[in-house]
Amino acid sequence: MDKDLFELFYTSTGICTDTRAIHDRCLFICIRGENFDGNKFASKALEEGAQHVILDNSDYFIDNGKMTLVDNSVQYLQNLANFHRNKFDIPIIGITGSNGKTTTKELINVVLSKKYKVLATEGNLNNHLGVPFTLLRLTNEHEIAIIEMGANRFKDIEELAEIAEPTHGIITNIGKAHLEGFESFEGVLKTKKELYEAVEKKGGKIIINVDDTILTDVVPKGIASTSYGVSDSADVRGELIALTPFVQMKWSSDDYSSKDLSTHMVGKYNFFNYLAAAAFGVEFNVPSPLISEAIEEYVPTNNRSQVKETGNNILILDCYNANPTSMTSALESFAISEHPSKIVILGDMKELGNESNLEHQKVVQQLEKLGILGYTIGEEFKKIESDNILNRFSTTNEFIDYLKGTPILDRLILLKASRSIGLEVLENCL
Repeated sequence: MDKDLFELFYTSTGICTDTRAIHDRCLFICIRGENFDGNKFASKALEEGAQHVILDNSDYFIDNGKMTLVDNSVQYLQNLANFHRNKFDIPIIGITGSNGKTTTKELINVVLSKKYKVLATEGNLNNHLGVPFTLLRLTNEHEIAIIEMGANRFKDIEELAEIAEPTHGIITNIGKAHLEGFESFEGVLKTKKELYEAVEKKGGKIIINVDDTILTDVVPKGIASTSYGVSDSADVRGELIALTPFVQMKWSSDDYSSKDLSTHMVGKYNFFNYLAAAAFGVEFNVPSPLISEAIEEYVPTNNRSQVKETGNNILILDCYNANPTSMTSALESFAISEHPSKIVILGDMKELGNESNLEHQKVVQQLEKLGILGYTIGEEFKKIESDNILNRFSTTNEFIDYLKGTPILDRLILLKASRSIGLEVLENCL
């Protein structure tokens, strides 16, 4: 692709792909999707104040000096982002994983921000468009960038890594997520480990949970690493003291041992996310007391491991997403949380393909094994009967109607489901 086209970005006020968010003198890039064609808005973008338009549909091209026709607008965006990334000789941290990548990204951000000017992915803009959008926000002020990378199908991480060229990387874990796109657990593993391969290619370094044998078994030979975990062999070692339900923990390295730390997140899985962030702090020489300070200060948002007291109950809101691995981890942590009366409200897990029924059955079997009682919402769970399921509902609205006559009081309640189930609406009913 002609690099002169990239100069259009540097003479603009930034990129835009949505006419509803156009800013004066921006570079408008027309993106096509399955159900839309941004090329239709090429002329409107100029009318609204765009300086130039990149498009890939000749039907909407006008030879007026303010439009450039390319073979593929998305490819242009990605190539531009890679070109821009290579203007900066700074650490680029790539982060992926089946569960916890967004939370871990936020924790790494708050830890490194104690010492550095950090650019991090906003929200979960971690796909083939989100990664370029993040990289194009890089400026000379930034000292480190944290790029979250999501994957729904084979080669996704390879594609994103070619754009970001990470110098450092972490895979939070490998689990059963998006099985429709990967077909199997092995497919997930093969795709996620592409991040390790990309870091190796750059001669970089990975941060790895030394206790996770799935990850340690696929580490490229000779790649530099900093490890974390509960094992004595870890470079950054942690101790989970209690779940109250908040994580109470300590961490240490060769030259530092923290006091007991009180956090604002629940779940044993988040204990390991905290350790990962501490490991990045150690790797980048953030003063250890500041690492501990960041761990204690961080407060989650967006229904990710949030705890809310309603006056009637204490809610653990973990309903942003769910897959078999994260569901298992959440239930295991919930079982050892300190509270005299606990129940769960579980919703269906999506995108499991042919494994859906089996994986939902496994969750119910886990409830039985752990001795946890609760309610389920969704058609998959509704197929399964168990003495541990107090009642089954097709939708959250059905459950809301049920609560009007049968209120739940004085409980610690875990709400866990895929985002589309919408469990967060129950917050005002419990």
